This record gives sequence, structure tokens and C-alpha cells, in this order.
Amino acid sequence: MELLIKNVTIIDHDKNIYGDVFIQNGKIKDIQSSISKDCKTVDGMGLILMPSFIDLHAHFRDPGYTYKEDIKSGSMASVKGGYTYVSLMANTNPVCSDMETVRYVAAQAEKIGLIDIHQCISITQGMDGKTLSHLNSIETDLVKMISDDGKGITSNMTMYKAMTIAKEMGLIVNSHVEDKEIAEKDSRLSENIMTIRDIELAKVTGCRLHIDHVSTSQAIQAIVQTKQKGYNNITCEVTPHHIFLTDDTDYKVNPPLRKKEDVTDLINALKYGFVDAIATDHAPHSQEDKQKGAPGISGIETSFSVCYTALVETGYITLNKLSELMSKTPAKIMGLCKGEIKIGNDADLVLVDIKKELTVNPDTFLSKGKNTPLKGRKLSGEVCMTFKEGKIVYEKEMQNHDN
Repeated sequence: MELLIKNVTIIDHDKNIYGDVFIQNGKIKDIQSSISKDCKTVDGMGLILMPSFIDLHAHFRDPGYTYKEDIKSGSMASVKGGYTYVSLMANTNPVCSDMETVRYVAAQAEKIGLIDIHQCISITQGMDGKTLSHLNSIETDLVKMISDDGKGITSNMTMYKAMTIAKEMGLIVNSHVEDKEIAEKDSRLSENIMTIRDIELAKVTGCRLHIDHVSTSQAIQAIVQTKQKGYNNITCEVTPHHIFLTDDTDYKVNPPLRKKEDVTDLINALKYGFVDAIATDHAPHSQEDKQKGAPGISGIETSFSVCYTALVETGYITLNKLSELMSKTPAKIMGLCKGEIKIGNDADLVLVDIKKELTVNPDTFLSKGKNTPLKGRKLSGEVCMTFKEGKIVYEKEMQNHDN
């Protein structure tokens, strides 16, 4: 299969050029100022072509909570948001603590055919906070990250042992930094303590540690200081909502929305290269569950627009830097041949219109989760078309069709 994308501004982490991109057999075959081919052609005049986005942290609720989301609806929401690779957390029902569940998710993703999905296995068996015996059965060709996201691991020894096993197996420990006991009194202190603890354990064990949804000034400062000392086995992510919203927005997420000073410190750390990735923590819920207090935002469809509006339009970072945070570095963390527009890479791409202003309307979400505090907010930057291995998997005019 061949595809030619013409007349686009090509932007990734280090490119800003005008031209055409030729795709053959799912790979980027050529990049030139002008290419002529007798094949299917997409004219992207006036649009920007970027590497599609890679989400290191999302919840599709399948198996067990498919009334909130399933692999199909989550995949459709992903491509609408410009994502073609998503790493899913293990807090499903049953908890993903075995390869059987991993294979189920992989089979569903392959059948649907819109995105690549990586399924995390839980750090502790059933997320019980203590049992690690199941880790020995992980097949590392399919599983790259382990995570108890949704729950912090309280026991220091359990986390130490988990990191030791992860180091031996070449796995990344994806850490939800929350001490639940302290969180009931002080969520900020809870995140800060667990961030420092996990950093210290990662220093000792040498395992690859990825810290989820950093939200406080103190936590990001601890990460910055660690990186400045040369510990390159530690990476971190921030979410779109934690860099766009503050605690004056009455909306429940975990970790909570923080103060303006926290947002400023997160953006500064991101600007100066201490944040590795922007990950959505896409957390779809039913209206009933949200009313009962379930924390989370359905955010994968609005992520690019939020980040462009909060970071690029304001002048904090360039679009090149945003591409690095949403595509290149996440691809590097996961060991993927994606995230850059270069010859030989997977042709996972996205066409965006940065001049387009949109008003967030959750009724148009393809996700089952309509839970967002952004309803009615005006944002800049819209995903117009998403390509997976050179195949169009989303285009704006077709969003109401069954992909």
C-alpha cells in the first residue's frame, strides 16, 4: 500500500520544513520538497503533519468495566485525539496480573485495527500491595511496563523487591506515587513522600522508574534534582489537566488539581527538559460513577488541543518541543520505531490545524466517558486526520461513522 501526503508543514522534535511525505508498506519511504507518485494522495495544504501521539498512561476499562469504556471506544477516541499507541493501566476487573489478560487486550486491539496497545501488568498480584510471584511469568516481548496505577504501594520492601525484579527482567516500574494513609489527610504530602521514596529505591536498585502524573512543586523539584545528578533511569510524565487547570476548578481527579504555583513549576520543568512525556491519564467514567465521586477526566480526545493552547500558543514551548513530549520521548521510553518523521519509521502520523479554534463538547466524544471539566472551553489546535502505518484511521469529517 502506498500513500502520498502533499503540501504540508512537517514538524517533529527537530524538523520544521515544507514538503511531501511518501509512505510505502506502512513505513515512511521518502521526504522531499515535492514528490510525484501515482498513488492515493492526501493534500494537506495549510495543515501541519506531525508524528502521531503516544500515550504512556490511559485506562480503557476493559475487561470488567466496559460500560465506562472498551477497547473499541477507547481506540476510536485515541485516533480522534491523534494517538496511535496507548499504554493501558492494569486496574481492570479482573486486575491484569497475567498474560491471559494481556493477550485478550492485544487480540481486541488487533481485531479493531486502529491503534497499537501496550497492556501493563500490575506490580503486585491483583494490586494487593504485597504479592510479586506473578512477575516471573511476564513475557517481556509483550509487556514493557508494570504498574499498580490507582494505588500507591505502601510497603517499602515490596517496592524494593519489585524494582529489583524489574531491573533483572528489563521492565519499567510505572509508579503511582501516593501514600493512601497520608493522602486522606494531605494529598500533597502523600505525593511528595512517595516520589522521594521511589526515587531513592530506583537509585539503589538501578531499575527504570517512570513516575506517573507529577502534580506538585516539591515532587517535580525532587525529580529535577535527581536528573541533574545524572540518574537517567528515572523518567516522569505530567498530564494535560495538571498543566492547564488549577484547584479553583471544582473537579475530582487523582492526584488533585493543584495550585497555580504548582502548574508554573511543572511547566518550567517541562520547558527546560526535566519532564519526559505528557500522558493523558485518560480516565473515562459513567455519569453515575462520576456523581458518586470517581476521580478522573476523559481526556485523550482533547489532549493535543489542551497542550497546544496551554504551552505553545502561550509561548512557553515550541511545537517541536510539544512533539518531543507527546511523541519522540514516549517512543524512546517504550522502544518504538515511531515518534519521528524520518525514513524507515512507522508511518504513524497526524495532520493538525493549529489555526482552528474549537469549543469542547463532550457530546461529540467518541469515548464512552463524557466526563470533562472542559465543557464549553475554547481551545486552539485540532486533529484533522490520523494515520496508522499509512492508513487513514480517523478524519474529522467522518467522526460520527463507525471506524
